[in-house]
Amino acid sequence: MKLSTQVQYSDDPISSAEAVVAMERAGLDVAWVAEAYSYDAVSLMGFLAAKTERIEIGSGILPLYSRTPTLTAMTAAGLDALSGGRAILGLGASGPQVIEGFHGVPYDKPVGRTREIIDICRQVWRREKIDHQGIYTIPLPEGQGTGLGKPLKLINHPRRADIPIWVAALGDKNLEMTAELADGWLPHAVMPETMNEVFGPALEAGFAKRSPELGPLQITGGGILALDEEMWEPARQAARAMYALYIGGMGARGKNFYNTVFQRQGYEAEAKLVQDHYLDGRKDEAAAALPADFIDKVTLIGPAGHVKERIAALAGAGVTHLHVNPVGSDAPKLISQVKEWIV
Repeated sequence: MKLSTQVQYSDDPISSAEAVVAMERAGLDVAWVAEAYSYDAVSLMGFLAAKTERIEIGSGILPLYSRTPTLTAMTAAGLDALSGGRAILGLGASGPQVIEGFHGVPYDKPVGRTREIIDICRQVWRREKIDHQGIYTIPLPEGQGTGLGKPLKLINHPRRADIPIWVAALGDKNLEMTAELADGWLPHAVMPETMNEVFGPALEAGFAKRSPELGPLQITGGGILALDEEMWEPARQAARAMYALYIGGMGARGKNFYNTVFQRQGYEAEAKLVQDHYLDGRKDEAAAALPADFIDKVTLIGPAGHVKERIAALAGAGVTHLHVNPVGSDAPKLISQVKEWIV
């Protein structure tokens, strides 16, 4: 099992990078760099490539709609070259609020777009001339533009033609496609107890079509980490605030993917209550409405024995990358301790 963390949104990305360097020394294996409507992820990923030596550096995630498929492929190849073959391309659809509200692009056909982007990226990395017809038509067809476009291949010779592609998938169709085509899956709020019930059918449908050459699907899972007793309650409150934001505020009533997953995990009534509170501006009430057992199951907060049990449950559910967000005065120490338990 590998150990990963999420680089948090920050007005000081240099300090964030320094924190990652310290965690790398403590045993961290993967750093995921988020991109919402904050600083872009790629700039920090390039900086991390220069500052680190060993860890994999993943986009967690690059939204499908904010770049052309070929630019996404070029970016991943460039990061892979800069890092010495340590890049991971994490893709996701984000949501209508960000895509339409910040980027001004229609939010449509997320599963089909993901499938085509994966295909185009791998063609680019193999240095094939790109001639693609689908949602994305490359080059532009006759009658559009100047008519001067022609199929091109990447000038550079990428360090790897098989840069790992991970997908943040929540819905069944997207997850099925992920299990079929991707190297890894970035789920949200993994509960080992409900993993098979909620996600099993979609995973199995995708695995039935998966090429053996891809190998097993890699999966992240874990959560906020706190081992020191004085940090348990602050960590739980941080978890409540984060999950209230996603379950309650990421989208609208009837169009919130995180809320839907929460319902399917056995919290249908709570999902409605959290969302109602959050969308009506009662964020504290939304956080408080999250069940204590849910917080316990989607975090790594508590004494060593409890956290070890949760790690074992995650491993048993198929998680290959233990994902932790350390809360405490000494994040590298927390990373080092957990690393000992999973080696």
